[in-house]
Amino acid sequence: MVWKEIRMDLMTDISAQLSQSDSARLAQVRELAQGRIRRQSIDYWNREDFAPALVAELGAAGLGAVQLEDCSHLARGLIHAELARADISLSSVVGIHNELVLGMIHELGSEAQREMWLPRLGKLEAFGAFAMTEPEHGSDIAGGMSTRVRREGGEYILSGRKRWIGMGTIADFALVWAREPESGAIGAYLVESDRPGFHASKIGNKIGLRIMQNADIELDDVRIPVENKLPGATGFAAANHLLMQSRAWVGWQAAGAMLATLDVCTAYAASREQFGKPLASFQLIQQALAEIAGNASACLAMMGNIARKQEAGELTMADAALAKSTATRLARDAAAKGRALLGGNG
Repeated sequence: MVWKEIRMDLMTDISAQLSQSDSARLAQVRELAQGRIRRQSIDYWNREDFAPALVAELGAAGLGAVQLEDCSHLARGLIHAELARADISLSSVVGIHNELVLGMIHELGSEAQREMWLPRLGKLEAFGAFAMTEPEHGSDIAGGMSTRVRREGGEYILSGRKRWIGMGTIADFALVWAREPESGAIGAYLVESDRPGFHASKIGNKIGLRIMQNADIELDDVRIPVENKLPGATGFAAANHLLMQSRAWVGWQAAGAMLATLDVCTAYAASREQFGKPLASFQLIQQALAEIAGNASACLAMMGNIARKQEAGELTMADAALAKSTATRLARDAAAKGRALLGGNG
C-alpha cells in the first residue's frame, strides 16, 4: 500500500500547483492516456506500425494544438509527461508535432501558411515533419548542413538528404532546413511531400519509438514556390529557439517514462509472491522502488523549475540542455533498475 501512495503522491504534489482549469485539463488527458492509449498502443508498437485511430483520438482531445492552449507551461509539461507515461512513441508524435511543426509555423510562418495549415494541424488531420538532421550531420548541423537551396525565378530548388525525420513517410509536408551556397544563409522551406523529387523511406527495425515513423528523405531538385519559404526562419538562431524549447519537452518525456516504470514495478512487486510473500516486502526490492521513485521525484522537481523559467521568459539553452541530459540519464537508470526488479519477466 505504501508504494501505491508514493506513486500517486509524485504527481499529486506537483499538479497541486496548477490552476483549477489546468488541473481539470490534466485529468482529462490522464484518463485518455491511461484508459485508452496505454494498452491500445501495444499492438502497434509490436508491429512497428503507425496508430492512426489512436492519433485521431488524441486529435479529438485537442492535443494537436496543446502548444497554443491558454495554459501554464507547467500544465503543458505535465500533459506531455502523462502522454509519455502511456506511450513514448505517441508522446513523441504529439510533442514533435506541437514543438517543431505547428509551433514553427505559428511562430515563423507567413500569415498564408498559418491560415492554410494551422487549423488542420491543430486537429491532427494534417501532419508535418521537421527536417533538419542529415545522414552525416547531427550535432554539427549548424556548420555542416549540406542540403542546398537555390532560387530560380519564382521558385526555390532544393537538393540533399535528411535522416531520422519523424513522421517523414506520413507527413503532408516537411519543414526542410537548407543552406544557400553563395551566401551560406540557412533557412526553412515548406516542401509538400507530393512534389516531384521528394522521396521518403521508412527507417525500420528500431528498438525505440516504434510507432513514430522515422524516415530517410531525399530531395532531388524539388521545386517549390518562393511563397513556401518561412519568413521568420532566418538563420540558425531561429531553429535554436525552437530546439531549446523541445529539449525541455524531452525532459518531461523522461519524467513520464519514469512514472510508467514506477507504475509497472509497483504493480508487479505488490502482486508477485516469492517465498510466500509479495516481492514488495523484501528490502532489496524496496530499495529499487525507492531509487526509481527518487529519480522520478527529482526529475519532476527539476522540470517544475524549468516550467517556472519558461513562464518568466528566463529559460536558457544551458537550462534546457541540462534538463534533457539529466532527465534522460535518470530515466535510463530507472528503466535498468525496473528491468532487473522484474527478473526474467523484465
